[in-house]
Amino acid sequence: MTQANNLGHGITLEAMLNALVAHYGWEELGRRIAIRCFLVDPNIKSSLTFLRSTPWAREKVETLYAKYARSQPKPTA
Repeated sequence: MTQANNLGHGITLEAMLNALVAHYGWEELGRRIAIRCFLVDPNIKSSLTFLRSTPWAREKVETLYAKYARSQPKPTA
């Protein structure tokens, strides 16, 4: 896969998480990715701490972000 096709290239984990929370909300995000940091007293800081130290959870967030990003309308020039 080239970087041009990688929807997460150049996007920080924090930006991904903020976009997902803005789009889905914590409740729906916790339903889609059932991890404790999304289900119990969720916040960006503690979620980032967990995701940065847990590769499998980070991968799930990156996968959901890629699906979300593909579903967004393409910007027009």
